[in-house]
Amino acid sequence: MRKTTETRHFAFFIILISFVGLLISCQKKGKEQEILKSKPNVIIVITDDQGYGDLGHTGNPIIKTPAIDKFAGEAVSLTNYHVGTTCAPTRAGLLTGRNCNRNGVWHTIMGASMLNDGETTLADVFKENGYKTGMFGKWHLGDNHPFLPHDRGFEETFYHGGGGVGQTPDYWNNDYFDDTYFRNGVPEKKTGYCTDVWFDAAMQFIKNKKEEPFLCYLSLNAPHGPFNLPEEYYELYKNETQINEVQKRFYGMITNVDDNFSRLLKQLDAMGIAENTIVIFTTDNGTARGYMTDKETGKVTGYNVGMRGTKGSEYDGGHRVPFIIRWPKGDLKGGKTLNSLTAHVDVLPTLTKLTGQTFTPTKTMDGTDISDYLLGKGEAPKRTLVTDTQRVPWPIKGKNSCVMEGDWRLNNGKELYNISNDPGQQANVANQYPERVIEMNAFYENWWEDVIKETKYSVIQLGTDSIDVITCHDARTIDYYPPWNQQMIRRGNPMEPASFSVDFVASGTYKFHLRRWPAESGLALGAVINDGVSATSFTEATVDGESMKFTKAHLKIANQEEETIVNNEAEATIIEMSVSKGPTELLAYFDMEDGVQCNAFYIYVEKISDSK
Repeated sequence: MRKTTETRHFAFFIILISFVGLLISCQKKGKEQEILKSKPNVIIVITDDQGYGDLGHTGNPIIKTPAIDKFAGEAVSLTNYHVGTTCAPTRAGLLTGRNCNRNGVWHTIMGASMLNDGETTLADVFKENGYKTGMFGKWHLGDNHPFLPHDRGFEETFYHGGGGVGQTPDYWNNDYFDDTYFRNGVPEKKTGYCTDVWFDAAMQFIKNKKEEPFLCYLSLNAPHGPFNLPEEYYELYKNETQINEVQKRFYGMITNVDDNFSRLLKQLDAMGIAENTIVIFTTDNGTARGYMTDKETGKVTGYNVGMRGTKGSEYDGGHRVPFIIRWPKGDLKGGKTLNSLTAHVDVLPTLTKLTGQTFTPTKTMDGTDISDYLLGKGEAPKRTLVTDTQRVPWPIKGKNSCVMEGDWRLNNGKELYNISNDPGQQANVANQYPERVIEMNAFYENWWEDVIKETKYSVIQLGTDSIDVITCHDARTIDYYPPWNQQMIRRGNPMEPASFSVDFVASGTYKFHLRRWPAESGLALGAVINDGVSATSFTEATVDGESMKFTKAHLKIANQEEETIVNNEAEATIIEMSVSKGPTELLAYFDMEDGVQCNAFYIYVEKISDSK
């Protein structure tokens, strides 16, 4: 009897201990959830090809951006903030904190706009720390596995293909209006203008995740060309005589962004989450059309804040852009301006610190935490930064380079400017400060030596999905650009054959569908299409689709080579081949009737069986 009583007491003790442990665990979990819930939300809005001078509050006398201008008056602005000189390199640097030459994205096409596998992104860090993550709009860091946004830490994604709506990897015939985009890789038809669609998707994500901390990366394709916009936004600038017709549409696209940005901010207020939401507005490179010189007359139109250079330039006009950040609860407010040197590579380490997250990089970081500087708790870090314009198959040392230290700029290793008294970079003072030139060149030499050791091509995975699609946009051309947009595909100019760097994730038998047109078009290889659309005052023209006639199709993978006769009435020529697992080169092209060879513009890779 005593034994039974003791047993019961022991069992009760065990239950009591378990209950207490469970209670403590629940309390701990509840506390962790409360801490997580108290963390600020983060929204990053980044536009495409909008420069520092393409805003009202930076001095542009014509453009209408009242919402962003008001936002700047409520926030903190970095006025000496720098990015890459083109879009994909900037986005890669912003998301990783690492210079584009390190992470595989030194170009916008040619297989050099795919973010290396193994890079840690801002979304990876936030997701690991309990944030819900969403990406909307322009990705431009790879259209295949393992580069897609939902492979890189973003749980919910809705985006177009390639580097812009209507580019070669994008859904066929997208033109900014009533297009088909990709939701986590699955095509989805939408009604409306592209910028409106991206904001709608982001705002729905925010609404759905309002009870949890979230990261929303709203990456816009506007005002990148083609310069198509709703007519009412063109009408706002129709009678402006100080800008040309392209600029009227360019400005109209920016005003549309501004209206949508206003909608976003009003939603945050209505939801009661504006106080604890970090909102960033920035852009990806210098202006593309906001400042132009007429080639025939020499007339200059637009506004560039007196800077030299535009998109693609190593001078400040190519890479100095706006960066505006607001977080009322965190005291990032008040319309302050900060003038020390900062850059896109600072965003990841800074946001992780501001949101109280842990991030221990495993690779060399070019960016640094500037949170104390933003919050007025310290000076900006003393540092030297490099940006450049490569746009070549493999990075070239010194090409279109800019070394930055405070207000000093060393361009191309030999031109020295101080933007504090020469913002237009007209007076080269290299001869007056030879020691500074030597020091800044020495920094660049050491930096380049470190960077180039990490530089590598990105490799497309095949066999991950039932059908993978690769396009000529990502072919590794050497001295020519591939057809990177659908207008070029329509024109039907032959493309010199170029290979793709691929990695078959499994050995097996695959079918390779070699196409001139994408599958969703339903067009035969030799089809001619007469669906061109004339330009209007607010949209660009679409050209007809010219016919191409093929005789043979060729496929080369590693040391294997197959060829077959082409039926121009079929949508694709199919070649079946057994391939081994692992990285290799893939080349797929046609012989044309006139003897010219032409790369397959689209290649659909279908895995049909595994190797035994």
